[in-house]
Amino acid sequence: MDLFIMRHGEAGKKLSSDTKDLSRPLTLEGKREVTDIAKSLNFLDIEFNLIITSPLKRAYQTASLVAMAFGYQNKIEQWDELKPEGNRIDFNRKLSEKFKQDSSILIVGHEPYLSSFISEIISKVDVMDADRGNLVLRKAGLAKIRITSSHQKIQGELRWLLTPKIIKSISK
Repeated sequence: MDLFIMRHGEAGKKLSSDTKDLSRPLTLEGKREVTDIAKSLNFLDIEFNLIITSPLKRAYQTASLVAMAFGYQNKIEQWDELKPEGNRIDFNRKLSEKFKQDSSILIVGHEPYLSSFISEIISKVDVMDADRGNLVLRKAGLAKIRITSSHQKIQGELRWLLTPKIIKSISK
C-alpha cells in the first residue's frame, strides 16, 4: 500500500477559540498553492483509490482541491480519527482493515499528528511513545510511504518527503 500524507494548506493564524478554529478555512494563497500542488501531482500520474481527510474545514478544503484536480470528487471520506486530537491507534486499525496491499491512499490532516504518524510508521516506535523527532511536514507538504506490513502494527518505508516548493517545481 502507498500512503500519500499531506498537511492542509495555509489557513492563517490559529483562532483563539477551539470551536472557531474547527471551521478555519484556507486562505486565498493556501487555495492557490494546493491547486498548484495538485496539478503537479497529476502531472506525475499518481492515482488514489481514496482521499481520507480530517473533517476540519481547512483539511477538507485541501482534500477537495486535490480531488477536483484529479476528478475524484466522489472519492473523499472524512475520518474523525484525523482531527488534531484524533486517536492514532483507531486510525491505524481502520486503515489496516479497510484497504488492500495494492491500495494508494491520500491522507490529509494536521500537525503534529501527521509527523508523529509518519515517524511511528518508519521508525517502528511504539504508538504511545512516538515522537516526531526532526521530521516536519510543512503546510501543503507531502510524504509518500510504502507500507511493508500492516499486521498488528503498520510499518513502512519513507519514499519521499517534499516541501510545497519542490512539489510545484515538478511540473515546470
